[in-house]
Amino acid sequence: MTAVVEVDQISKRFRLYHERHRSIKDRIIHPGGGTYTDLQALDEVSFAIDSGQTVGILGRNGSGKSTLLKCICGVLKPNSGQILVRGTLAGLLELGAGFQPELSGRDNVYLSGSMLGFSRKDVDRMFDTIVDFSELEGFIDTQVKFYSSGMYVRLAFAVAVNVDPDVLVVDEVLAVGDERFQAKCMDRIRQFQLEGRTIMLVSHNADQVRSLCDRAIVLDRGRMIADGPSGDSVRIFREALMGEGRPSEGEAPPAVSVMIESVSTATGRFSARTNEPFNFEVALSATEPFEGYFVLELHTHDGTLVARTDPTGSPVSLSAGSQRLGVGLPELPLLDGDYELSVGLVSAFGHSVAAWREQVATVEVAYDGRASGLVPLAPNVTMY
Repeated sequence: MTAVVEVDQISKRFRLYHERHRSIKDRIIHPGGGTYTDLQALDEVSFAIDSGQTVGILGRNGSGKSTLLKCICGVLKPNSGQILVRGTLAGLLELGAGFQPELSGRDNVYLSGSMLGFSRKDVDRMFDTIVDFSELEGFIDTQVKFYSSGMYVRLAFAVAVNVDPDVLVVDEVLAVGDERFQAKCMDRIRQFQLEGRTIMLVSHNADQVRSLCDRAIVLDRGRMIADGPSGDSVRIFREALMGEGRPSEGEAPPAVSVMIESVSTATGRFSARTNEPFNFEVALSATEPFEGYFVLELHTHDGTLVARTDPTGSPVSLSAGSQRLGVGLPELPLLDGDYELSVGLVSAFGHSVAAWREQVATVEVAYDGRASGLVPLAPNVTMY
């Protein structure tokens, strides 16, 4: 299969000035450009994305995620390496990128369309659909400098998804705006997935990446440290980037001393009942004693997080060698359905993951009542 997006050994540096000359006199007395340091935003990043894939980009603030997308969209030029995009690309980058504040929303729609290579007749054909999706009919002839952040996102997303792109690139901007419009955006992204379009999505929300993406790339300090199935990349993201206890640049990460071997099910499935105790065992091996906490997560099949334990609520003390850990929930407050179980161990301060098994088993929950949803509710109703 031919790759739609190819990123080959790209690097990007920025020059950060600590002191700049403010006058001709300063330039004469102190020749040169002033004091500065170079920031390596991207360091020889390479990957390829096939048609129809949805790829998430994960990383902490300053890891290079937005810089990577800007290079792919052509907003920035890398210092080295090359990028190849096959087909039309629409990018939704930082808030208001590409909009001219003095122009109206209508004019900015036509401007954005022309920047994407569409003629005025092409934009005429798409205009009503764009405005309907943005829900800005009453403000489309207002200068965008008077738009709120939510209105910016509505118009920008409406343009990006209605110009029929082969590749859609979306930065974290979808976090802006009301929940109803965010849900509308997610519905359109899922529609794009069904149509076989290629999507790149930057998000700080690992659960969103796991539910939407079949693959995820993890960046740290401009370097790509993971590229694989979203569940595996989310695990690496958590292991490498949680908390302040991560290694400094150039320092090797600590050796993993604990491994989760398995959970106590031969078939990979547990059977449980709503509001009844749920117990299982975890087989572990440790090369040295370990003090930390046990954590578990439950997700639906589509990746929606249902429950997560307090990362410092279940302390464990392991000795070196093989051992078993008994885990018990007094009750399981979930309704009918299958839920994916992930388990792990975090360090004594809850900052870093020592061991993790993603979707280690399926929990099949049975409910005797007639309620539907995820969680049973039993309100007390009083007559007055």
